[in-house]
Amino acid sequence: MEFTSIYLSRILNNKIYTEDNKIVGKLKDLCVSLESGNPKVMVAKIKSKEGIRYIKWDHITINKEKGQYNLVCSKVEEKSLEEYMLLKKYVFDKQIIDVNGRKVVRVNDIRLVSLTSGFFVVAVDIGMDGLLRRIGLAKPLKKIGFKLSSKLMLWNDVQTISNTADLKLSKAYNKLTTLHASDLADIIEDFDTNAGMIIFSSLDNAKAADVLEELEESAQIKLLRKLSVDKAADILEEMPADEVANILDGLNRDVVEEFLSNMEKEASDEVRELLEYDDKEIGSIMSTDYLFYTGEKTIGYVIENIRDIKPEHEQIHYIYVVDEDNKLKGTLSLRDLIVSDPALKLETIMNKDFIFMQDNDKISGLIDVVSKYNLFAMPILDESMELVGNVVVNDILYEFFKNRKKVS
Repeated sequence: MEFTSIYLSRILNNKIYTEDNKIVGKLKDLCVSLESGNPKVMVAKIKSKEGIRYIKWDHITINKEKGQYNLVCSKVEEKSLEEYMLLKKYVFDKQIIDVNGRKVVRVNDIRLVSLTSGFFVVAVDIGMDGLLRRIGLAKPLKKIGFKLSSKLMLWNDVQTISNTADLKLSKAYNKLTTLHASDLADIIEDFDTNAGMIIFSSLDNAKAADVLEELEESAQIKLLRKLSVDKAADILEEMPADEVANILDGLNRDVVEEFLSNMEKEASDEVRELLEYDDKEIGSIMSTDYLFYTGEKTIGYVIENIRDIKPEHEQIHYIYVVDEDNKLKGTLSLRDLIVSDPALKLETIMNKDFIFMQDNDKISGLIDVVSKYNLFAMPILDESMELVGNVVVNDILYEFFKNRKKVS
């Protein structure tokens, strides 16, 4: 009886016979072509008395008799591997990314189908049934009443990350890049460093920068060390200076200097300034990306400017008003801008009674002040009262919980 579909685990290690019932060898793996659509089986890897051989699959048929699959080879024709991929070696037990579930899962088995045009891979099994089938327990458990169902992911949604094995789910990398940076960071951390690096390297610089911010410090350092200096510098340039300073603080000085030297001067200068602060000082966590204008600018001008530059949401908690010497004169909230007459100047509606802290103040004091006044962000001034930075609530909460963790 011919079959229409089959799991790879059901035929691996089965003997392959000639038409006159002589043993060719045992099936150890299938080699597939990835040139188009579903992978097509091209070559059988067998273990024979003479050693490992690769024979053309076109001459092999599979029949099912009394629950067993029999492999018969009508012609033993040697075939080179060329650029084919070995399924067992490079897919079995490998991790893939479930984009919809935002998690990393494991390939427990592979589903194949026989068509008139060939033998094709159609899906991977990531469920418990696949694992139990591999170790020979699926059938016995079903016979005694256990309900097991395969959890399949269609191969059309699977693409190899590299020719060395690891898989990811998504059509090309487009679907993967639609995930939130924090989800991507979790996924990359679930892989080993090499596989994580393949995914990370596939991202454009802007997305890679967002993901790098979300990674644990140890993962950040591992990835940066594997990147070329130029590539790392390009990604770091896409990040806020305070985030870059936090990451580089965990590297030795020579490596830090190498990265900074390859960054654009304006970006590297901002990072250098932040690296000079002590870890306990507010300056070490402040951002140098914030919105500031002189007092004679109108509400209408500022709103149009914000639309043009499209700042990150962390930058628009407050708008800062400065004089020609960059000294802070007042603050405005986004609400102040929206409800005010566009013709009014900032200096006429700004809040002159603002709360601020200095860059050399302690972070512990910042947490207390922000909690007391229920602020979303805090302007940071230097000793000459010039505006030098801004600390947003996310960074403040991070420091708060980090300090609590240390105490506990």
